[in-house]
Amino acid sequence: MNQNLAFADYAVFIIYFIVVSVYGYTVYRKRKQDEQDAKAYFLAEGNLTWWAIGASLIASNISAEQFIGMSGEGFFLGIAVAAYEWLAAIALIIVAVWFIPVYLKNKIYTMPQFLKTRYNESTALIMAVFWLFLYVFVNLTSILYLGAVAINKLAGGEYLHVIMLGLAIFALFISLGGMKVVAYTDVIQVAVLIIGGLVTSYIALTTVAEAFGVGQNAIAGFKVLMQQAPEHFKMIIPKPTATSSQLEIDKYLTFPGLLSYAAGIWIINLNYWGCNQYITQRALGADLQTARTGILFAGMLKLLMPLIVMLPGIAAYVLYTSGHLPQLEGGVKDEAYSAILTFLPTGLKGLSVAALTAAIVASLAGKVNSISTIYTLDVHKKYIQKNAGEKQQVNIGRLAVFVAMLLAVLFTWNDVLGIGGVGGFTYIQKYTGFISPGVFAMFFLGMFWKRTTGTAAIVGVILGFLLSVLFNEYAPALFGNDTLLYTAYNNGKGAFEIPFHICMGLSFLFTMIAMILISFAGPKVNPKAFEIDSEMFKVKPQTTVLIVITLLIIAALYVKFW
Repeated sequence: MNQNLAFADYAVFIIYFIVVSVYGYTVYRKRKQDEQDAKAYFLAEGNLTWWAIGASLIASNISAEQFIGMSGEGFFLGIAVAAYEWLAAIALIIVAVWFIPVYLKNKIYTMPQFLKTRYNESTALIMAVFWLFLYVFVNLTSILYLGAVAINKLAGGEYLHVIMLGLAIFALFISLGGMKVVAYTDVIQVAVLIIGGLVTSYIALTTVAEAFGVGQNAIAGFKVLMQQAPEHFKMIIPKPTATSSQLEIDKYLTFPGLLSYAAGIWIINLNYWGCNQYITQRALGADLQTARTGILFAGMLKLLMPLIVMLPGIAAYVLYTSGHLPQLEGGVKDEAYSAILTFLPTGLKGLSVAALTAAIVASLAGKVNSISTIYTLDVHKKYIQKNAGEKQQVNIGRLAVFVAMLLAVLFTWNDVLGIGGVGGFTYIQKYTGFISPGVFAMFFLGMFWKRTTGTAAIVGVILGFLLSVLFNEYAPALFGNDTLLYTAYNNGKGAFEIPFHICMGLSFLFTMIAMILISFAGPKVNPKAFEIDSEMFKVKPQTTVLIVITLLIIAALYVKFW
């Protein structure tokens, strides 16, 4: 089947590009005075509505690693990978109710600022530099590379570098206007993302139905998926036994059943949604109720995401294993989504490419905005040009945006970092996961235990990283494959491996213990501890309703697919 885009597809895509560009420029012109106010430029302070915050959170979160990576995990693993999205909705409830009030009450605008206020300047500087490197060389590069590869495949396979540059320039165009432009263009981006993604899922299901001779009905197609791949519709991956195949072991290593819910997946979600400048920045400039409503709105949208980013992967698996998807050569999971897009008719293919582009560009723009915010407010203003005025800070932020994007292009041009070799979703989870246990422990104890000391925070970050490396790379060889703490499994590559989520849980546990013991050597109340009272965490009735609805939907989904 021809994968190349037709004129109508390009027309749909160009219309999308024009609409986003014109709207972004209109928002920029209306708020050009933000150039005289650094906080307004970086945070859109007081200017974002709840729906803009929620849409921007989703648009920034859903990118190539979800469309390509999570669809690929749907192909390989099935619906179990939806836990990342559905539990994210619960994590967003926790962030809205307990984390955001602490940030807003203490006037926190960046995550390094949180660390300086709560701990000390050394901790803040160390983490600011770390986050800059992580955002540029892990997140920004992987989003750009995966997105360019996916769109290039649909465009015929000959325009990788042109597409890479196009995505980078489009994201620059949006991000140079500041957070308000990023957030409000994200509203359009997320609408295109959802509509285009739902169209792709619908076509995937009707294609399955047609391939198996049950008509062209999406519901019938979904029933075929459940009949042909029942193991792909189980949320809990069973623990391997002595008779398990290597495929079953590999699935468990990726998502170790109930143990994922006891450890790693919560650390991933709470660290990502609650301790991440890239995400929290959208809410830090709003009042508490607006921020909470926006975050909960994002949580409800997260419930839709598996339908958009995972279901096409399961459809690709069923079509591939039944011989109806020859364009998925070799069954490479990261190519599952692109293969499904080849079934879309002219015009709709352009809409789906626009949806994919919207996800990529929104994430790139949000990421470089966070990079420029951290660099300008937490590094440049504090250590390089302390007397920089408001307009100077905005200009420095724009320069940081440009430099970050240039570095991303240079490192993805020939895939210097090897993103394509390990798979995009795995690449991001691996490198962010090594630091997540220590970072989350530092933030969690810093917010809710007044005794936590700055020394404990620094030890926690370093120890969390070292423990992650230990459990992920060396523990089976040093301590054996079966201990009281873990069981390591043959990964099919000549080595034994502990499931990644379990490694995160163990790293977090021992990091917390170490931080608590170190803090006991300090005063009972750290002088830099935040003031917290129960009034901060009270929620309004309408907020309670949103929370209850979200939890009921998640409960129903788990009852259905347990």
